[in-house]
Amino acid sequence: MKIAIVGLPNVGKSTLFKALTKTPVDINNYPFCTIEPNVGIVKVPDTRLLQLAKMSQSKKVVPTVIEFVDVAGLVKGASTGEGLGNKFLANIRETDAIVQVVRVFENDKIIHVHNKIEPEGDVEIINTELILADLETVKKVRVRLEKELRGKKKGADVQLAALEKIQKNLEDGNLANETALDLTDENVGLIVRELSLLTMKPFLYVYNVSDITQKLSDDLEKRKHVKLDIKIEEELIEMTAEEAAELELKSNLDSLILKAYEILGLITFLTTGEDESRAWTIKRGWTAPLAGTAIHNDFKDKFIRAEVVQWDKLLEAGTWNKARELGTLRLEGKDYVVQDGDVMEFKI
Repeated sequence: MKIAIVGLPNVGKSTLFKALTKTPVDINNYPFCTIEPNVGIVKVPDTRLLQLAKMSQSKKVVPTVIEFVDVAGLVKGASTGEGLGNKFLANIRETDAIVQVVRVFENDKIIHVHNKIEPEGDVEIINTELILADLETVKKVRVRLEKELRGKKKGADVQLAALEKIQKNLEDGNLANETALDLTDENVGLIVRELSLLTMKPFLYVYNVSDITQKLSDDLEKRKHVKLDIKIEEELIEMTAEEAAELELKSNLDSLILKAYEILGLITFLTTGEDESRAWTIKRGWTAPLAGTAIHNDFKDKFIRAEVVQWDKLLEAGTWNKARELGTLRLEGKDYVVQDGDVMEFKI
C-alpha cells in the first residue's frame, strides 16, 4: 500500500518523509526542491507483536509496513501543468491514499509560496487542483459512456448515473470520496476503479505546527488529521532516547502511521512461534480464507479451518495449548471475518 505525501512547496513534506523513513533527502528553502518522488518503507508500530514475540521467544519479529511517497509541491494551476503539475499528479495517481501536509506554523525565515500563512486557503488550493484534474478525467470517460448508452451496452446506464453523481459533487467543490455511491454494485465498482480519481482516495491532513497543543480553526479541526511539529520530528532522528527524554521531547509520528493505516481500511492479524512473530496486513472485512492469501495464495483454495485467539487472551494464557484448554482459542471456518489483533494458525 502506497501513501502520497502532498502539499504546497515548502510546507514540510520532505522533512516529514525524512522523519518517517529515516532516509536522507534533499531539503532546501525553495520551491520544487523535490522533482522525482522519494519512496520509503515505514514499519507500522504494534506493541502487540512485540509482546507476542517475547512470549514465544521468537528468533525474528516481522512488522507490517506502509510505503510513503514524497511528491513534489503542487501549486495553483497544477491541473493544467503549472509547476510540472501533470507529472506530480501522475505520481499521486499511483498511490492508494493521500496525506496532505499543511503549514500552520509561523516562521519568517522559511518562504511560503504565497507569502502568507493561511492554512485553510492552502488546503483549498491543493484540493481544488485535485478536483479540477478529476473533472477532466470524468468528462473524458463520460463521452465514452454516453456513446455506450446509445449503443445499449449492458451496465452503461448504471455507470453513467454513478459518474454523473461524482461529476456533480466535484463541480460543487467536493472531493469524489464524499459522493454517496453503491460500491457493492459491480458496474459502479468497475467505473470507480477505471476512473482512478485522485479525490476518491482516502485523505488525511497533517498540520505542521510549532506546538502540537496549538488550537486549530473549526475548518481544519473537522477534517481527519494529525498535528505534528515536523521540525522537532526531524531533530529527534539525531537524538538518543536519553537526550530526547532529558529535553522532554516525544515523537508523534506513530499516531500518523496508525491513522494512515486506518484510512486505508487495513487491519492486522498476527502469527507467532519460536521461529518468528509476524504481523500481516489485510483489508477490513476479509474472511479467513482471503486473509490466508496474505501468507500464501494457495491458502484461499486449500483452506479447511483456522485456529483463532485474540492477542491479549493468548498473552493471558501464556501458550497456544493453554489457550486451547481455557477455551479462548476457537476453531473458525470459511465464513469467519478476521478481526484486528487475531492470532491465527491456518489448517490447509
